[in-house]
Amino acid sequence: MDARFLGIAELAEVPSVAVVVDVMRAFTVAAWAFAQGAEKIVLAESLEEALALKARHPDWVALKDGPPAPGFDAVNSPGLLRSVDVGGRTVVQKTTAGTVGALAAKEASLVLCAGFVVAEATARFLRTRKSDSVTFVVTGEEGRADEDLACAQYIARRVTGAETDAGEFLRRAAESRAAAELAEGVRQGVHPDDVALCLEVNRFPFAMAATLDSSLMVLRPCAVPSLNDEALI
Repeated sequence: MDARFLGIAELAEVPSVAVVVDVMRAFTVAAWAFAQGAEKIVLAESLEEALALKARHPDWVALKDGPPAPGFDAVNSPGLLRSVDVGGRTVVQKTTAGTVGALAAKEASLVLCAGFVVAEATARFLRTRKSDSVTFVVTGEEGRADEDLACAQYIARRVTGAETDAGEFLRRAAESRAAAELAEGVRQGVHPDDVALCLEVNRFPFAMAATLDSSLMVLRPCAVPSLNDEALI
């Protein structure tokens, strides 16, 4: 598999397959939302669009980066999301990097969104698709966020089926600028468990695929083959 690792601004052409990585915290939050029963996640282009969608659909759950704000039900924190009822509901998510990266790749034939919590499931999904070329979109810090790059490289290694120790990749993420900012309270809207939750490798058994639904980019969980079933493909 030919793997490329690009920042959002480096997406000069539409990739065939894109894996958009935001470990801290957009797609860790998305995975937790699905694990808690959310039906789908609408990736909003702006805070204004998120609020407009919430106004049209009062039962939807709107969340954003940073501190709580009027009109929003939650913030982009996996630790804090655990206390929010999202069962059977639609979530509207707007973040600084993750949702921006997914929307930048929306014309790709396949868009997966990932963090460490769904890394193995994402790799297995790509293996079953037998993708020759995959573009990993490193969303944080203009493509330089080491937690996102480490996760992308880990997934790429696992797509090949190679035995890969996640420890070194997780260490890089734990020592990243984003992890430090979350741990030190530089960022707002943070739970003390956020960094640890973002580094729980392969916690969830599903991948997450984003598709255009009318004019909206919608993220949904995707079942992946078990290891035994995959061997038969």
